[in-house]
Amino acid sequence: MQSGVSIMDLGLNEFRLDLLEYVKHHGELDSTPFGLHAVVNSRDDLPPGTIFILKNRNANINANNQNLLHPFYMVYVSDDGDEPVVQIDHLQPKKLLDSLRRLCRGQEQPLDELCRRFNAETKDGKNMKRYSDLLRFAVKSIVDLNEDDAIDSFLSGKQISLAANTIDGLDDFELVCFVTVR
Repeated sequence: MQSGVSIMDLGLNEFRLDLLEYVKHHGELDSTPFGLHAVVNSRDDLPPGTIFILKNRNANINANNQNLLHPFYMVYVSDDGDEPVVQIDHLQPKKLLDSLRRLCRGQEQPLDELCRRFNAETKDGKNMKRYSDLLRFAVKSIVDLNEDDAIDSFLSGKQISLAANTIDGLDDFELVCFVTVR
């Protein structure tokens, strides 16, 4: 306590409390369809990009129980330069949820100007190539981290099967939603 770190900082309970509060005011989310998206303003510490929330179709895969949100995965890909870069990977859910909270807090209504620009850029959702490419990049980052972890475990002498419980790619995930940061 003297260091200013609370037990709440170590887990995801504060986000669960936020979710319960949201459900109390807006109703259950079970009937919400996958694929919804929003557009928010970037910040100095949170550059333009996209935050993808994905659900793994194979709930049995969670290498070494590293992903605290399994079967859900979140990845923040910045695309503000020539090449996309993973800003926050799926193994940092608290950091990503904190970032998402900072980007979205207090936004009760869509940001009309950002939505107009997003719609113009995507031709009202008909041309989602840029976001499809970013989604492939995000999934590749998950696959690569899982493969690296499996190889590290194998090389350290742990008995594992490199063929079992692997994530192959885009077909292993459903897109739950995404937030475009502009």
